[in-house]
Amino acid sequence: MATTSMVQAQDMAALEAAAREEGMLTTIALPHSWCGYGDVIAGFKAKYPEIEVNELNPDAGSADELEAVRANKGNTGPQAPDVLDVGLSFGPQAKEEGLLQPYKVSTWDEIPDAVKDEEGYWYGDYYGVMSFMVNKDLIDTTPEDWSDLLKPEYAGSVALAGDPRASNQAILAVLAAGMAEGGAAGKDAGAKGLEFFKKMNEAGNFVPVIGKAGTLAQGATPITIMWDYNALAARDTLNGNPPVDVVVPKSGVLAGVYVQGISAHAPHPNAAKLWMEYLYSDEGQSLWLKGYCHPARFNAMAAADKIPAELLEALPPAESYEAAYFPTLDEQAGNKEAVVGGWDAVVGANVQ
Repeated sequence: MATTSMVQAQDMAALEAAAREEGMLTTIALPHSWCGYGDVIAGFKAKYPEIEVNELNPDAGSADELEAVRANKGNTGPQAPDVLDVGLSFGPQAKEEGLLQPYKVSTWDEIPDAVKDEEGYWYGDYYGVMSFMVNKDLIDTTPEDWSDLLKPEYAGSVALAGDPRASNQAILAVLAAGMAEGGAAGKDAGAKGLEFFKKMNEAGNFVPVIGKAGTLAQGATPITIMWDYNALAARDTLNGNPPVDVVVPKSGVLAGVYVQGISAHAPHPNAAKLWMEYLYSDEGQSLWLKGYCHPARFNAMAAADKIPAELLEALPPAESYEAAYFPTLDEQAGNKEAVVGGWDAVVGANVQ
């Protein structure tokens, strides 16, 4: 793909020189514990010690990031972010509002088309897939698919990691269940997902408690449906007490994506481009994977045997992710409307 904004190998030296001259990169909303960002930032600093990384508000949300760009138009000082990492729906919003500038990294072609703006204004960086976190002290046979969750052996065992009337993670879990039931992603799968949870609730298997590592360990929610990176991090936290399985279901494999972009008003545009090149390099992508987040280039890197064996061994099998479906913004909106609007009437379980 020939494009003036895509960096060619011979241009990297010029980009590095221009970024070093700027001497700073300002990031925002990057907690070090999220997806291994601490190691990612340290890796960038080690590679480019001449560039100071100025970290703003690690706990900011996506909306806060956009507000920081708006508030600092024309400001070249340290409060103006150069780069953003936001939830998928915020990418198109930021582009539409003129808050981003286009840039295509050298590995652009290996970022799935479904999670990038064709003009290069925003691009998927990593994703998680919906998974089952299972307390092996209490559950003898680990469920392998959504349909298993209806079996009598899982009475009083299955929980969501949020309230499906408010939590994005839980709302998308209902979408995944509905897709496994044969629903088309969007409103249709949302409706089918509600029927699935209704059946689970009527069977006595659904627990209306927000599931997390603590409730799983205590036995209140022995099977909790959540993003794989949250489940895998919780598995590490629990450290064998109790032993935990993390399973990606065989059907209804749903991916949730975050995206990167460069501020249209970035005071350090070359450092921002160099940061993107680092994030989408084999090294950067592997560091996110070490933090249990699947990097955007995962499938291409796995096919090329570029992923260190120890990182793959810490995850569910690579083939579990091959069928991952990335719902469009419209599909997410249709599902959300169905789930939030219909949960009380259809399922009737007050999750809290």
